[in-house]
Amino acid sequence: MPAITPWEGDAPQFALTDYGRSAECARRRLCSVCGTLMPKGAVWRVVGGAESSAIREALDAGRPYRNMAATLEGPGHRACMLYASMVCPYLARPNARRGLTAEAPDDMTAHVVRGAVRGDLGAVVGFGDYEFAVTRSQVLFRFLDVVEYLPHDTADQHLAELRAELARGGQPR
Repeated sequence: MPAITPWEGDAPQFALTDYGRSAECARRRLCSVCGTLMPKGAVWRVVGGAESSAIREALDAGRPYRNMAATLEGPGHRACMLYASMVCPYLARPNARRGLTAEAPDDMTAHVVRGAVRGDLGAVVGFGDYEFAVTRSQVLFRFLDVVEYLPHDTADQHLAELRAELARGGQPR
């Protein structure tokens, strides 16, 4: 169960983010998937079609990539994000659609609305570090300096890499 997933009674509310849990993960440098400490250095996240394409274009052109737009999606360990890319239906396949709706979608959360499509090319991306801000209603993240780009059409393409990461001692969450 992702560390930032809210619960309603005994039921996890997938595709939503618990504000308090997300803020705690940001402040304490905890993985948004497993909830354990991420060491200083690189962090990973899974990106959808538009951001994945922008990263690929920048890397192919030899330009640095830095998206100044904040996101609600927090970072995690490499193994955790490889795993998340495979088990979350929305992240795993290009034709998957969001099943739940953001409670109050705005410009930043429009991609979280019911029926939104991930897009053609997803990726697990490593970043040198991240910044965050905790506002009264949201936890916002920005990611700095791409250090690894692992694109996928379907995320099962990462299975061998996840196995190798776990064999190297990556977080097994």
